[in-house]
Amino acid sequence: MTSGKKKKMKVQRPRGFEDISGKDYLTITQLTESIERVYQGYGFEPLETSVIEYSEMIGSFLPDQDRPNEGVFSFEDDDGNWLSLRYDLTAGLARYVSENFDSLPKPYRRYQSGFVFRNEKSGPGRFRQFLQIDADTVGSENPLSDAEMCMMFCDSLENVGIKRGEYLIRLNSRNLLDALLEQNKIQTEDNTEKTYLSVMRSVDKLDRLGLAAVELLLGKGRKDESGDYTEGAGLDKNQISSILSFLENGNDTKKLNRLKALENLEMKFGGSQKFSDAVSELNAISGIIENSGYQEDQIAIDPSVVRGLSYYTGAIYEADLIFSNNKKLNNYGSVGGGGRYDNLIERLKGVSVPSSGISIGVSRLANALALLNEDNLKDNCLDVVVLVMDKEKRSIFYEIASQLRKEKIIAECYTGDGGMKAQLRYADKRNAKFVVIVGEDEIASDTVTIKDLARGKELSENINDNEEWRSGKGSQISISKDQLIAEIRRKIKKSS
Repeated sequence: MTSGKKKKMKVQRPRGFEDISGKDYLTITQLTESIERVYQGYGFEPLETSVIEYSEMIGSFLPDQDRPNEGVFSFEDDDGNWLSLRYDLTAGLARYVSENFDSLPKPYRRYQSGFVFRNEKSGPGRFRQFLQIDADTVGSENPLSDAEMCMMFCDSLENVGIKRGEYLIRLNSRNLLDALLEQNKIQTEDNTEKTYLSVMRSVDKLDRLGLAAVELLLGKGRKDESGDYTEGAGLDKNQISSILSFLENGNDTKKLNRLKALENLEMKFGGSQKFSDAVSELNAISGIIENSGYQEDQIAIDPSVVRGLSYYTGAIYEADLIFSNNKKLNNYGSVGGGGRYDNLIERLKGVSVPSSGISIGVSRLANALALLNEDNLKDNCLDVVVLVMDKEKRSIFYEIASQLRKEKIIAECYTGDGGMKAQLRYADKRNAKFVVIVGEDEIASDTVTIKDLARGKELSENINDNEEWRSGKGSQISISKDQLIAEIRRKIKKSS
């Protein structure tokens, strides 16, 4: 016999996902808008593609797995087709370009922001859903398109408040690493070859895990702190030593000029065609960057940079935050990356479509700015809460809030049922700057009272009696109703 009592559901978020609200949401929104303005300034146009693609489509671009249900969240629809949440924004772009190829301008330049989903192990600061903002030039093999990507990285970071010297755009070519792998008899022609992909994934983890961990991943494998084991690439000692030496030399060259960085590696490769291709490519890109006024402390060649995605074919770039004088953020690492992918769209379209693009991890960038506490963004979006002192006269208060909004002042009228104390607590929790009070006295004298919440909080620390607190002395003023707009504007300007 059952009691009929319903079992209480356990309320919890899925592992690896997060809720974003209030200031955190506004920060991400404002970051995205700031970066989009930079992209727009370079002439890129917006595009929004579907958050769901056919699994077969997404599987073509997965960096770590050959099967479409690995690394992505997938489900089967009523027609028996497998669909997946997008893993990145590039797969959708490739599908869109392939479907609309004849009608699009060549080159086609687009930017896009949106959440992407990874069915991977989550951890601190590593989520299964996160926001990216991309920019791509499709249909251009001109080095200008790669140089532009690096320059947009700089401009985007500086536009959100990251100062020069606190970031570095690291530029490299996949041909450099391919030349090294060829030298060590590791297959590079077939990008689906298991050992090649394993080496690329291992080297790509250098910044996050360090040289010792990469050494293990290039060999037999590595067990992480949680006990999970990652199978290694299975290289021999000489191959591992050669790759580690290359990576160490690459790290050293970050302090040298662009051409010197390549000269230091030239003896290692001799007459390698891939190395020559990389040198030519990087020289062309560097020349454009230098002529455009960008310096070595903004964009520098670094041969240790390896983007893990197998579809990159040439230049690659990584946007790192360095903050050498900040212990919380010292060598924070990558907040974005990109590169040239000349073969990706060809897999769908059947014709060569050279392309290059960048992707900025907005969620990770927002986290860095929060740690830095220098986000240069608005602390809150709400300027004014108009208190409702008499429920029978609500139209008076709604009219005041409406007048404020017409003057581009962000205002709301309290819609709850609480008294004055509850309304003040509400305004404080909403991080409003001011409240507007219109009681019986104000209605009779055609005035309004403006209370500065931040100032009131400061003064309350030194108030000893209830009468003084109720008077609002020093934190509120009463003015003529027709002066309200001008006074609120003045106070907002003063507080900003």
